[in-house]
Amino acid sequence: MPKKKTPDTGKPKSGNPNVLGLHAAVVEQPITDTLETNYMPYAMSVIVSRAIPEIDGFKPSHRKLLYTMYKMGLLTGARTKSANIVGQTMRLNPHGDAAIYDTMVRLSRGYGALLTPFVDSKGNFGKHYSRDMSWAAPRYTEAKLTAICQELFRDIDSDTVDFVDNYDNSMKEPALLPTTFPNILVSANSGIAVGMASQFCGFNLKEVCDTAAAYLKNPDCDLMETLLAPDFPTGGELICDRDALRDIYATGRGSVKVRAKWRYVKEENLIEITEIPYSTSTEAILDKVAELIKAGKAREIADMRDETDLSGLKLTIDLKRGADPDKLMARLFKQTPLEDAFSCNFNVLIGGMPQVLGVRRILEEWTAWRTESVRRRVFFVLGKRREKLHLLKGLKRILLDIDKAIKIIRETEEESEVIPNLMIGFGIDQVQAEYVAEIRLRNINKEYILKRVKETEALQDEIDDLEDILRDPRRVKKIILEELKEAAKKYGEPRRTAIIYAHELPDPVEDEGPEEVPVHVFLSKEGYFKKISPQSLRMSGAQKYKEGDGLRQSFETTSRAEVMFFTDKCQVYKTRLSEFDDSKASVLGDYLPAKLGMDAGESVIFMVLPGDYSGGLLFFFENGKAARVELKAYQTASNRRKLTGAYSDKSPLRTILRLDGEMELAVYSTEPRCLIFHTALLAPKTTRSTQGVAVMSLKPKYHLEAVRPLEETAIGNKSRYRVRAVPAAGALLRQEDTEEVQLGLLDQES
Repeated sequence: MPKKKTPDTGKPKSGNPNVLGLHAAVVEQPITDTLETNYMPYAMSVIVSRAIPEIDGFKPSHRKLLYTMYKMGLLTGARTKSANIVGQTMRLNPHGDAAIYDTMVRLSRGYGALLTPFVDSKGNFGKHYSRDMSWAAPRYTEAKLTAICQELFRDIDSDTVDFVDNYDNSMKEPALLPTTFPNILVSANSGIAVGMASQFCGFNLKEVCDTAAAYLKNPDCDLMETLLAPDFPTGGELICDRDALRDIYATGRGSVKVRAKWRYVKEENLIEITEIPYSTSTEAILDKVAELIKAGKAREIADMRDETDLSGLKLTIDLKRGADPDKLMARLFKQTPLEDAFSCNFNVLIGGMPQVLGVRRILEEWTAWRTESVRRRVFFVLGKRREKLHLLKGLKRILLDIDKAIKIIRETEEESEVIPNLMIGFGIDQVQAEYVAEIRLRNINKEYILKRVKETEALQDEIDDLEDILRDPRRVKKIILEELKEAAKKYGEPRRTAIIYAHELPDPVEDEGPEEVPVHVFLSKEGYFKKISPQSLRMSGAQKYKEGDGLRQSFETTSRAEVMFFTDKCQVYKTRLSEFDDSKASVLGDYLPAKLGMDAGESVIFMVLPGDYSGGLLFFFENGKAARVELKAYQTASNRRKLTGAYSDKSPLRTILRLDGEMELAVYSTEPRCLIFHTALLAPKTTRSTQGVAVMSLKPKYHLEAVRPLEETAIGNKSRYRVRAVPAAGALLRQEDTEEVQLGLLDQES
């Protein structure tokens, strides 16, 4: 078979890279140097240029989008297609159209993520409170800037902020936006950088402006008098903890609790939820309530559905007859995201460095930055006024002797000599001469001359006033205060999130759960579990089991008791008997591996009712060791249903015994030998997976077989087998001591 020809690529056929004179050099470098040179620039770029907001309250992506819309004339003009805005923003933001549009959606009024939205949207922009309600493509929606953006771009062309080059140096963009109010506290913002994150909650615009004004007047003012609490666009009710709020204001870290707002419609026996916490979604609430209903923990609920429409959010809960809505909502607040916590982490870039600041420090930084912006604006206007005054002074000189000026112009032979001759004739500079030469002939009249002279005087007064502003910090502060007052008056709105205090809440309703009644519980050898009431047990016949199955353990307890199931995979599953439905003796019961969601091939080997977690458990292993573990080792603060490492896996487990008090135990080996020891010889451990201590010394081919309480054995001569210390080999088992033991061993093995 002929060989297949390889195409000629023009590359050398030799595999040696040095054919082209290239030499690959391998340079060893410590991993720390590699991280510093390769990873740190990326990390700093994410922190400084993407994820953390600056003192104007915006991330770079927000700022680039809003500035593009401003340059497109969308502050006063009509809306345009979102796709057009996205395309124009690509000149400043090269991260892709999808990221730009996502940014626009979050800033929009339609999405509802901000108390003061900056994008006036038209079309489907989704909803912040719904994770499944996606927004339409940018070719369908339209947008422009909202009116409040006038406060973002006021005097941006008056040198109030620095401008920097965009990514390809083809145009300029503002490093910050000259916001006239502390937008950093008004707009909710979150970002995840490398090794740090930022999470700002929103505050009410009017409250923030009032607080900034109070701070300007007195830096030691009580912030909580004017800044009542965070305010969220989704409303709800904030549970006010003044100490926690004061800590957040001081440190910039902490959390606030927000719960949904609801009402009970008695005529229809239903609950309507109209406002939810900012940090959750309607789908998350519905999913969690569905879990509770499925688990039998919300039996009062007949149905729950989402009835959100154009009029706003609404979740409806249909109640069963006789249900108490207050008690139900108290449980739902506790068990679902209908009450949620919002974590605050006021991490902001100050001079290019991330800092976690409290509200007072943020106001201090914003005030210093805003003061500098106002001073730059005043200085810019002062320069313009000085330039105009300079021109008018030259005009004044000429207009006082206009005939001389006309004569100079008429007697000048070449046009290019007009300016120099005017400069020589009146002692003015070139800029003034250029200005005079451009005056129209119709303006050479007495009225025009008088107006210009009068304007010169007014201009000089304005310049003196501007210079006084630059010299007097109090006047700069007054300007900032007036702008804050104006912004609060024009754009301030009432709070959306109501404030309630802990003492105003109704007393917490204890989750009574099902009524506590006596029950009998049965665990079979194959893992079937039944909870039967005494009355049902008296009326029924024999217990039903699968063929080959039988009873492993049974207890008398109450219907709300806690229960633990140990498995052959060194795990324990914790639950309550209230999770199981009442059963009958004539049924198989619940299959625990399926009911508890056990791992594949996992089987139940022992059941414990821990009660108050007093006492302990004894684990006996085939290698002759025993571990005494306190029941408190299995007690957990949270509602964990599964604990791994329930006991040691170094040797196969033979027996588990519950130990509520000291006793004597008989330990049997396969030799057969037996020893009797007192449990006081075993020190209790708090580590669940402890290997224990040796109790029985075994020959290589034998192993520990079974353990029984001494009173349950038929041993006659107990002193023959009793030991005072462990480990011990024990004594060979005599025939007269084995009869009942063998039956017991068979029971344990089966």
